[in-house]
Amino acid sequence: MSSLYSTVPSGDAAVKAASTLPIIDIAPWIDGHDHKGRLSAAAAIHAACLEFGFFYLDVTSFVSPEEPEELSRLAREFFALPQEEKDKISLNNQDHARGYQRLRENVTMGLADNHEAIDFYRPVENPDKGKVLWGENQWPNIPEFLDKYEAWIDRMKALGLIVMHAMAMGLGMTDAEWEDLKAQVDDSFWVLRILGYPPLPNDDQGFSCGAHKDYGCLTFLWADRTRGALQVFLPQQFLAVENPGSVIRQEGIEEGIWITVDPIPGCIVCNIGEMWEVWSNGLYKSTLHRVIHRGSNYRVSIPFFFEPNFDAEVAPLEAARRIQRDLHLVTESHHTHKQVLEKIYEPVVYGDFLREKVNNNFVTGGGKYN
Repeated sequence: MSSLYSTVPSGDAAVKAASTLPIIDIAPWIDGHDHKGRLSAAAAIHAACLEFGFFYLDVTSFVSPEEPEELSRLAREFFALPQEEKDKISLNNQDHARGYQRLRENVTMGLADNHEAIDFYRPVENPDKGKVLWGENQWPNIPEFLDKYEAWIDRMKALGLIVMHAMAMGLGMTDAEWEDLKAQVDDSFWVLRILGYPPLPNDDQGFSCGAHKDYGCLTFLWADRTRGALQVFLPQQFLAVENPGSVIRQEGIEEGIWITVDPIPGCIVCNIGEMWEVWSNGLYKSTLHRVIHRGSNYRVSIPFFFEPNFDAEVAPLEAARRIQRDLHLVTESHHTHKQVLEKIYEPVVYGDFLREKVNNNFVTGGGKYN
């Protein structure tokens, strides 16, 4: 491990115990008659977004456990193909965003990631492979691959609207405010990634996927049973107490700790992206995360990114501003007139924000989405 990291000593003062991320059951939102359950789940999601930006979502009421296992099997079948076969759907054939990336072709913060992947985006009208993000998806020529993954995309899109509705309730939005927010995500410019992680070489000090924040709205991550790979960054006031010997402190620009987020049967890992920082005017924070896979197996993960509409103008929500005012999350100056200073996030058009993010994230110069 790099010298930038060291084991957190026991007995750190003023740290908050966080043995694991919260597990939130989405079942009340599948059963429309359980109003109290919906309120409880919405409150739990709100608390998780305030505290962590990450949580487990129990989806046993919504997803058959066999479904993602079948997706994993199909992914492994593709990644086991000869390199020349996989290269037939290279992202270089299209818009440098949709398609297959070789091992270490994907980069994060200028460093190559030790994984391979296939990326799919929402289909667009009048595709043009000369424009980043505006090409056509490339599907492996494997029986049932397209049908199974399209069914998963439809399921995750539905889940995205469900979780967004729960978040709106958690923020105390009115019905009219929810309808306005829903209109910004009802044609989500979704992204699906299928990632394959071989073990990092023993002498490799790099990352399977470097530390990053997700760009958009909500990430729903299904991963195989590999433990000890996904890590989530928590600020200094947190200490993971479940296995304190494995907690790593991050020093440098921002101090904090990395905790391991292992798969839980029946759950997906959910986290918020940078657009929720804007919507919540900073009330919620998109959280750094990374993958360091040093096990002996080949790890597969399938993140689905439920995003705003491409042309959505994302701006702070009045519901979040109400909470901030109620909690007195304002800074008063000490000048004579005591002007109230309050940071307001600037609105962004999601498609413009996304293009800027993806332009330089492959070795070949195309885009990527983590």
